[in-house]
Amino acid sequence: VQLQASGGGLVQTGGSLRLSCEVSGRLFSKYALGWFRQAPGRERVFVAAVSILGRTFYADSVKGRFTVSRDNANNMVYLQMNNLEPEDTAVYYCARTRFNIGISEMTARAMDTYYDWGQGTQVTVSS
Repeated sequence: VQLQASGGGLVQTGGSLRLSCEVSGRLFSKYALGWFRQAPGRERVFVAAVSILGRTFYADSVKGRFTVSRDNANNMVYLQMNNLEPEDTAVYYCARTRFNIGISEMTARAMDTYYDWGQGTQVTVSS
């Protein structure tokens, strides 16, 4: 399987970006999906996730600004990022759980919940 993230770039504070992640393989709708980010010199952290049934989860730092969504017909997961801040600067990664795994408020945030990872896309927010 491949996860191909795209849509990153350079944006000013207060701007918006929409990240996309195309996931190859069958039965896309039977996988939960997540977004994580990693800033330079820091560990990778949870950003958002969407369950098989479409339930969404967010890190407190992005709640109200970011929206995660999925398009099962086209094997895509998106992260709409609004009102971006310099602290959002990072490489953003999409990830997929194993087949037919439910996620909760707690498990959605854990890296080991996810089995397949994309290569990341750089987001830079200038002040």
